[in-house]
Amino acid sequence: MSSGWLFNAVAGALLLPPLNLILLCVLGLLLRLRWPRLGMAISVLALLVLTVCSTCFGSSLFVAPLEKQNPPLQAGDAAGAQAIVVLGGSRITNAPEYGGQDIPSAISLHRLRYAAHLYRSTHLPILVSGGRPDGGYRSEASVMARVLKEDFSVPVRWQEPVSNNTAENAQLSARMLRAAGVTRILLVTDAIHMQRAKWIFMQTGLEVVAAPTIYISHANMTPADFLPSSQGLQLSAYALHEWLGLAWYRWRYRNLAN
Repeated sequence: MSSGWLFNAVAGALLLPPLNLILLCVLGLLLRLRWPRLGMAISVLALLVLTVCSTCFGSSLFVAPLEKQNPPLQAGDAAGAQAIVVLGGSRITNAPEYGGQDIPSAISLHRLRYAAHLYRSTHLPILVSGGRPDGGYRSEASVMARVLKEDFSVPVRWQEPVSNNTAENAQLSARMLRAAGVTRILLVTDAIHMQRAKWIFMQTGLEVVAAPTIYISHANMTPADFLPSSQGLQLSAYALHEWLGLAWYRWRYRNLAN
């Protein structure tokens, strides 16, 4: 298991809902011992924010601005592209219904399906990127390549099997693509993740055409979306992770071309 991946997982748990708001609520309870009004205000605020973040409506406040930055790929946008790059989005290890094989997570499978759709319309060669950050036996890239071949009848030309995060996806994929003379790509990931992924890939010197999939904010709103749910909390945490990650990348990384 990658130590960097483990550190990011722990840091993310501390900085993102629900744990950050639970800790804030606990802090408020402790402060009540000395400053009752202040402590109560902090605890109530933490619970209110947690409630809002747990609704699909609340999560849309964080999701929609991310998705709007990268609209769906339009006819003609792919002109001049030389390859399709698909980013891994985790996997399910040791799936018993598949004889113990690793399989893509739901989000990875959506990305692969869209990549197959793009391949059939463009016939561009595909690169899949993803290592073993969770300590799995096989890389995410090899799992994605197998699924594209067996389930979608789509060939994969390149596999990048070492990266543990989006920045490494970009750096290592760019090296492989430049060696093959590729400078302009269609980048496939989900719409929430696209802005950070596109930005870091552009820092490597590649020309990037965003090809996002899985638009959450376009779904019709229902009364149930104003009720707290695990889905709403998960979406809020994911979107806030991307906002924090985008800020971190812009501070941490500059030019990955070398």
